[in-house]
Amino acid sequence: MHWLSQRLSVLPNTFLLAWGWQRRFLCVLCGALTALAMPPYAFLPIFLITFPALVWILDGALEPAAGKTWANARAGFFLGWLFGFGYFLSGLWWIGSAFLVEAERFAWLMPFAVLAMPVGLALFTGAGVALAASFWTDRFRRVLMLAAGLTLADWLRGHVLTGFPWNTFGYGVSDYLPLAQPASLIGVYGLTFLVVAIGAAPAVLADVKPLGARLRALAVAVAALIGIAVFGSVRIWTAETGVADLDVRIIQPAIDQKDKWRPELKDQIFQTYLDMTEAPLGGEARVGAPRLVVWPESALPFLLTQEPGALFRIGNALGVNTELVTGAVRAENTPSGPAYFNSVFVVAGNGTIKGFYDKVRLVPFGEYVPLRNLLDRLGISNLAGPLEGFEAGYQQRILTTSEHYPFLPLICYEAIFPAAIASAAGDASFLLNVTNDAWFGRTPGPYQHFAQARMRAIETGLPLVRAANTGISAVVDGRGAVVEELVIFERGVLDAKLPQRLSRTLYGIFGDLPVLFISIALVVFAGLSKYNRYSRKN
Repeated sequence: MHWLSQRLSVLPNTFLLAWGWQRRFLCVLCGALTALAMPPYAFLPIFLITFPALVWILDGALEPAAGKTWANARAGFFLGWLFGFGYFLSGLWWIGSAFLVEAERFAWLMPFAVLAMPVGLALFTGAGVALAASFWTDRFRRVLMLAAGLTLADWLRGHVLTGFPWNTFGYGVSDYLPLAQPASLIGVYGLTFLVVAIGAAPAVLADVKPLGARLRALAVAVAALIGIAVFGSVRIWTAETGVADLDVRIIQPAIDQKDKWRPELKDQIFQTYLDMTEAPLGGEARVGAPRLVVWPESALPFLLTQEPGALFRIGNALGVNTELVTGAVRAENTPSGPAYFNSVFVVAGNGTIKGFYDKVRLVPFGEYVPLRNLLDRLGISNLAGPLEGFEAGYQQRILTTSEHYPFLPLICYEAIFPAAIASAAGDASFLLNVTNDAWFGRTPGPYQHFAQARMRAIETGLPLVRAANTGISAVVDGRGAVVEELVIFERGVLDAKLPQRLSRTLYGIFGDLPVLFISIALVVFAGLSKYNRYSRKN
């Protein structure tokens, strides 16, 4: 046993005894390696390396003693920020690809954007680690505190300043469906708590305790992992897998972003959509069944309501018993001039517009420019596309097909906000996500975006219909399983039956409240325990 304990301490000592620049470098490195858990790599075991390493780094840097609360919080924030910086730099570097689409205008901004975003997002990770560090101990409880701190940090990141919950740690299990199913109970933030707590559990092997006690603590984590896998497998096997009386046809035209808004190509692009819409049925498409055709975000390179004959040509392409949902730019006259919206239109088979939805959550610097007056003076405000920015819609709302299938439209990155979708979905039959990830080429970005949209299906129990210009387009059932899929940058037509919705999930009812309650309760318990312990000593 003594020999085994010595062997188990070799790796932890690398992190426990590090100091100065070595400690800082290891923090950034561990954060960067953690991003390998995200799609498309989905290397889940990395959590069992990097989270224990973070615990050991904190063990070596913090002093769990009376009067050290603020000092520990400051040290924890700095080390957590370094970890977060490495994580977001490694996981979000692909955002720079968008600046190369019009390289002659924006390439010079790419280094600043690629570095600035990790710098800002890492502040939340730093705050989460600082919270855990404030109540640090030499016991297993510190693992749960780290999980609670990072869960609260991820939640805040998804809400502060309109929120950016991209690559929440819980998405590390998105490609492992049995492990992702607890999202139906506690959402992706609950998955964050689980992956951090279970991933960091091996850190106890380096604790100064009898080996038996350490192994028992680790056994609890293993039992939790097995329980999650069993729950997920049972949910997958027992879920209703029927289909609705509605077929869907998804159009993925794979139009290069550089060509998308060229005026001389607008007729060619429009005809491409019409030809693909009229293509012969394939897959499991049912002849004569009601059909919903879906075009991706901002599919049309013109204003639909202001282009003579466009709706007539769409009606001819659709035919009987078929409707279209398409992303398109919508214009509205206001006293201060025209306002533009990133919208979704529902077009009936006779070419009439039945309804529309305006995107509520706009992408900063992608669809609107914050602090425009300041940036105008710097000469860098025109970053929001050919129409120089969009106005935000009023609220998320459900649209309905003529066959009485209500659906919740999600335009682009609206699909990454879990609680907002769960509360807005209501009695929807499915989620419909239109997007254009062509900006980011063959990078991890489109894969991460698709994984997050799939997670919304698990959380709500609603099937997902997703149309992306260059991919990934797919039909996903309420378990998060892909029914049909078009791979990235493949031009194609996807025909599938719409899966039935599952029973309303616990997450769909309560949202993030349970995981927030648990995380905050752990923090309060740790605070009270620390106060009582030091009160007894004094």
